[in-house]
Amino acid sequence: MAMLNVRRDFPILTKVHNGHQIVYFDNAATTQKPYQVIHAIVDLLENHNGNPHRGAHVLSIEAGELYDEAREAVRRFINAKSTQEIVFVRNTTEALNLISRSYGETHLHKGDKIVIPISEHHSNLVTWQRVCQKTGAELDYMYLDAEGHITEADLAKIDDRTKIVSFAAVSNVYGMKRPVKEIVARAHAVGAVAIVDGAQSVPHMKTDVQDIDCDFFVFSGHKMCGSASTGVLYGKKAILEDMEPFLLGGDMIEYVQEQSTTFNELPFKFEAGSQNVEGAVALHAAIDYLEDLGMDAIEEHEHELTTRCLEGMKKIPHIHIIGSTDPAEKTGVITFTIDGVHPHDAATILDSFGIAIRSGHHCAQPLGCHLGVEASNRASFYIYNTLDEVDYFLEKLPLVRKQMGFKD
Repeated sequence: MAMLNVRRDFPILTKVHNGHQIVYFDNAATTQKPYQVIHAIVDLLENHNGNPHRGAHVLSIEAGELYDEAREAVRRFINAKSTQEIVFVRNTTEALNLISRSYGETHLHKGDKIVIPISEHHSNLVTWQRVCQKTGAELDYMYLDAEGHITEADLAKIDDRTKIVSFAAVSNVYGMKRPVKEIVARAHAVGAVAIVDGAQSVPHMKTDVQDIDCDFFVFSGHKMCGSASTGVLYGKKAILEDMEPFLLGGDMIEYVQEQSTTFNELPFKFEAGSQNVEGAVALHAAIDYLEDLGMDAIEEHEHELTTRCLEGMKKIPHIHIIGSTDPAEKTGVITFTIDGVHPHDAATILDSFGIAIRSGHHCAQPLGCHLGVEASNRASFYIYNTLDEVDYFLEKLPLVRKQMGFKD
């Protein structure tokens, strides 16, 4: 396999649990880190640690240069026009909160609509609930067919009253690719702002925000081999300039007087306080690592894993896959239930074999209510996973019901 040698870059994959080498299938939650990222963080802390943009001494200057270089790497990676359009935040959740507070609450009014799919992560749902509560706007949901597709009838909910359309490029439950450019175009056709959650897409496929033409795009570093508490908000410059700051404090100011303050230029207006230089450096190293592998090769590798796993799971009795079973529609995420077995029990049994999967509602409770499925299991793949691991998972999966006392 094209990614076979990748595994040696990830030290945690040698971990042994309960006598089994760990099989990590929880990549939609967070990914593991290669030596290249780990060493980049260590190098910063050992040789360049300082507070960026704050001092005239060498460590502050070097830290500032590394921080700025990371921003340029992100700009290149998603093909933004300018580094002024790249705002560093803690994660996708903070980025969506920033947009909802600094744009949504200041631009929407009673009678306006926000349209989102029912499948959205809570961070792209609860945020809009609050905007509607504060502004009097209406939150309207696009529902899904039996395979997880947004129907034409529900796409038609994007109408002349719609001011914001916000959606994930890839669902963290279904693992399905959404028709991103089509939805963005529909939003723009009625004068609405289009917000794309790229948390589950950026690590797995090429991203070009200029081609997508979205107004905002958000993602997290920890889901693409970077470190925790590192995220990115991309926004078109004209819109960001029109928005109020989200957080107030140091570095986001121009001049402060006793009764008034003027704010710094983009993107610093949205980056109050001391910055997570370690996270930015890690994200830069992760981007370099993924680009060296090639995003097309990553997508092809995950497609191979997903195809193998879907084919095998469909042959196992009492397994029910949520959403489409067409691997061409998915990005390495398979969510499923097992008859008679609670997802937490299934995850615990698989963990005893060294297999790490996710269980729960996946921060998408309204979707679970819509489907009538309160909780489920999720297996998700990344660059370091192998066909042998998929086969091992398929071998152990039927044992879950047996260990729960079922005869078949």
